[in-house]
Amino acid sequence: MAEKKTDEYYMEQALAQAKMAYEKDEVPIGCVIVCEGQIIARAHNLSETLNDPTAHAEMQAFTIATDFLGGKSLQKCTLYVTVEPCVMCCGAAYWEQLGKIVYGASDVKRHVAELHDKILHPKTEVVGGVLKEQCEELMQKFFKEKR
Repeated sequence: MAEKKTDEYYMEQALAQAKMAYEKDEVPIGCVIVCEGQIIARAHNLSETLNDPTAHAEMQAFTIATDFLGGKSLQKCTLYVTVEPCVMCCGAAYWEQLGKIVYGASDVKRHVAELHDKILHPKTEVVGGVLKEQCEELMQKFFKEKR
């Protein structure tokens, strides 16, 4: 029988994506989408690369996941993302009817956590703080280098 992977394992996979974004001089946010124990999408920010402010990691992953599943519903899926999703990505998660969101670092500037019950699907479960320190460290390093 296959070993059940932990939230930390999947967040490490999201961090690997965030590091890819960092290497491309993108804001280092990465994510994976998991469905029934299988990673079905991996993505990182591409806003600078694509010259598209909507090319967030989550938006890229939603497109990959729905294409993989052949439908627009992600009810049985979990999004693992290194930083709490923004309002745009939460809105997309609402329409996807995403089952669960697990994030690392909080977005303290925008206080999105205060809006979860208003902008996420009522059945979407949210868990924060998984590998929080590693996720915060990568973001802090990126923005410190930018100053």
